[in-house]
Amino acid sequence: MRARSRGRLVAARSVRVGAGARVRVAPGARVILGPGVTLGPDCRIEAVAGEIRVGAGVAVGERAVIVAHAGVEIGERARIGHWAALNDAAPTWDDVETPVRAQPLRRAPITVGAGAVLGPHASLGPGARVAPGEEIAPYAVVPAPPKPKPAPVRSSPRGAGGGGRR
Repeated sequence: MRARSRGRLVAARSVRVGAGARVRVAPGARVILGPGVTLGPDCRIEAVAGEIRVGAGVAVGERAVIVAHAGVEIGERARIGHWAALNDAAPTWDDVETPVRAQPLRRAPITVGAGAVLGPHASLGPGARVAPGEEIAPYAVVPAPPKPKPAPVRSSPRGAGGGGRR
């Protein structure tokens, strides 16, 4: 395992690491791997910011990717399928006049409950929450919960064009 962490990686002694697995922890970020965690071959964990907390007995599949800008928490005995992707940041496109690359990222923590199963190639986006014991189908995409819509503007019956009695 290549671990570029400079002390920001906390791993239990019983963590098992597959060939080519990579863990990268940026300054100010943290990765915690609980007892009995298994990292599959060529999987990648990257903490850009925030904290990635992987509970006891979690299995991360081959070539799965976990990236944190805000935080990722995976409960005990969860299973992350081969080639699955957990990324808690996504581009925004609120301003049509500004290129997407120049707009800020939307960041929201991801939570995977204890005993949950993510199928192969499943993808979790910013703010996604998987309930304990829930199964996510292969190739499924779990986006963030929708942003609350602004309340509709209501005019008074006597307002302009309100049609009220005069």
